Amino acid sequence: MTSETDPRFLRSREAILNAARELLLESGPTAVTHVQVAERAGVGRATVYRHWPQPVPLLVEAMATVPMPFLDQPTTPTRDWLRRELTAIARQLELDDVRAVATTLANTALWDDTMDSRRAQFAGILTARLAAALDDAQARGELTPSLPSGDAAALAIGPLHYRATIERAPIGPALIDAAIDALGTWSTG
Repeated sequence: MTSETDPRFLRSREAILNAARELLLESGPTAVTHVQVAERAGVGRATVYRHWPQPVPLLVEAMATVPMPFLDQPTTPTRDWLRRELTAIARQLELDDVRAVATTLANTALWDDTMDSRRAQFAGILTARLAAALDDAQARGELTPSLPSGDAAALAIGPLHYRATIERAPIGPALIDAAIDALGTWSTG
């Protein structure tokens, strides 16, 4: 019997993932450490390390099992909703653990099909949600888009990701507003 089919291996792996997911939802990505996950899962720290030698892949796997909160449930006016959503994304990208997960996921996806699938899943969710919200905004006359709505996530989130990961600088309201303005012309009434 291989470790991947050993019931004890599978139970401890599931307990660890459940604990990581709970910690992520309760306290955010900084809470997903080997020590805290082991304590919450009721397993030894060595067991967590055996399954996930590095904390970032554990966090990525836990993130893949929780609902994506960003760009969900748009409200009107769309521009105000989008400012709130991008500000929330910006605040998350300013956390070292989130920045590490974002860059690790993108990097690992180049060589690992499972991680690439997760990367594509995250990107697809964000792209589809923002495109639908902007299409609705256009239908209501709130927005005259400057590009296809399917490109909007790259244009809106890209500058935030660049500022947080490449420049490692704070993401201010001016950058967020510039990203929103780049999406098209917004009505004022």
